[in-house]
Amino acid sequence: QVQLVESGGGLVQPGGSLRLSCAASGTIFRIYAMAWYRQAPGKQRELVARILDGGTTTYADSVRGRFTISRDNAKNTVYLQMNSLKPEDTAAYYCKAVIQVEASTRSRYLYWGQGTQVTVSS
Repeated sequence: QVQLVESGGGLVQPGGSLRLSCAASGTIFRIYAMAWYRQAPGKQRELVARILDGGTTTYADSVRGRFTISRDNAKNTVYLQMNSLKPEDTAAYYCKAVIQVEASTRSRYLYWGQGTQVTVSS
């Protein structure tokens, strides 16, 4: 069983910063892509940033230059450093990971975290 647990959300003023963390635990052989998504009330869930196991990153246009995704493979953890936050960044942020749980099989599974709320408001 694999679990993703996010942390680091909260209330911050416009222009402020937050750092989200997502730790994967359980039976894990290898983690491939890790990503952050967000969903605001009444809107669809959208990709914020993705990082592959080799370190290649992708960002949504709305956050490029303000957010930085990184990962610590030894800790099975992905981070999202969010700077210059805007009210429109307010959303529930979800972690997603593509994981191979056993060395004996090449099957990869997709897992989601439970989400952490980020609110940007004065």
